Amino acid sequence: MTNDLFTGAAEERLARQAPLAARMRPRSIDDVVGQPHLLGPGRPLRRLVETDALSSVLLWGPPGTGKTTLALAVAGSTAKEFEQLSAVTAGVKDVREVIERARRRLGEHGRGTILFLDEIHRFNKAQQDALLPAVEDGTLTLIGATTENPFFEVNPPLRSRSTLFRLEPLDHDSLALLARRGLQALATSADDDAIALLVERAGGDGRQVLTSLEVAAALAHPGTVALDHAEAALSTSAVRYGRDDHYDVVSAFIKSMRGSDPDAAVYWLARMLEAGEDARFIARRMAIFASEDVGMADPQALVVAVSAFQALEFVGLPEAQLSLSQAAIHLATAPKSNAAALAIWNARADVAAGALGEVPAHLRDAHYQGAKVLGHGAGYEYPHAHEGGWVKQTYLPDALAGRSWYRPTTHGHEQEVTELMRRRTSETALAAGAPVSEQS
Repeated sequence: MTNDLFTGAAEERLARQAPLAARMRPRSIDDVVGQPHLLGPGRPLRRLVETDALSSVLLWGPPGTGKTTLALAVAGSTAKEFEQLSAVTAGVKDVREVIERARRRLGEHGRGTILFLDEIHRFNKAQQDALLPAVEDGTLTLIGATTENPFFEVNPPLRSRSTLFRLEPLDHDSLALLARRGLQALATSADDDAIALLVERAGGDGRQVLTSLEVAAALAHPGTVALDHAEAALSTSAVRYGRDDHYDVVSAFIKSMRGSDPDAAVYWLARMLEAGEDARFIARRMAIFASEDVGMADPQALVVAVSAFQALEFVGLPEAQLSLSQAAIHLATAPKSNAAALAIWNARADVAAGALGEVPAHLRDAHYQGAKVLGHGAGYEYPHAHEGGWVKQTYLPDALAGRSWYRPTTHGHEQEVTELMRRRTSETALAAGAPVSEQS
């Protein structure tokens, strides 16, 4: 009895001293902030929980998106017994003990058991396999949480018996709501610009915004949390970056790359990153720039830009700032040509204006029965059968013969393209003044 009293007192004291994020764990899914694609009215996870029909699931998402929060909210919304383990500290012995308790509970009371296994990717194959029989026969309903791709880190047999729910980083509105709830829990208040800074720097991480808020509130106690308290909690200075700044700075970034100034490009990149701009937005803008402003003058520019985007997805910030910087410098120093962009813009404008025509007969599909009877494919010359892999023939509709949309410049690699097209035009002109062979 004495031990129970001491245990209860210790747990109560720990609850009071726990970090704000832990103290604010919701008791039901109605209190969970964010993830509307899973928890909105009529959405799949909400329906499963409300009907107490939840089967084994895997919750996959970045840190601070609410995986543990969601699992504990499910515990408060279900009639099943709820048990929790962390793959960091638990082993096969602990799993077997949970399974034994679940079987006894099901047999004696007819009550099911939910096992929440945090960091499930840290379990090796043998440990994950120990869960399989109990999950398969319904003894356990597993909720596994992981920050790693479950297609790589969770055994296929266990994954196939679970429904995968992906959690997304919290948007600014959700983070702001979480911060306001945190202020209520702390019985304090904060200036709007302080909350805005905490939200912007959280990177979609709800735990981060609450942790920073708790530190800022301690620094401000007993007064209101101001911007300088938020800056101190984040160990950083606020960079003014409102709606207008977003558009102005990215415009300066693009124009600096277009103007071939790598120093300015890196500076504006740094401004955006330091202000908490979405790095994926920056990477998307660079991929567009690679085709719009560099194009065929340096065909590798698009490869570099897309690689930087992929590196951002694989590595994340802050390390991916190196890839973004490399890509920005490459794009800024690359030769420039907007010929490829002009080609598609002008071609689409002409098509929209009615520049249409029938597909020439020799270009039509000739692979189906009866196509030859219709004359499809007749006279088509296979370029690879000719020297140089090229043969003069018409590819545009007759009504558009001679029209041109791509006009290469003499910049960078595009100079080679210009020369190739000039040479082929000359060959065509010579062929037009001489008897044309049957092959050409």
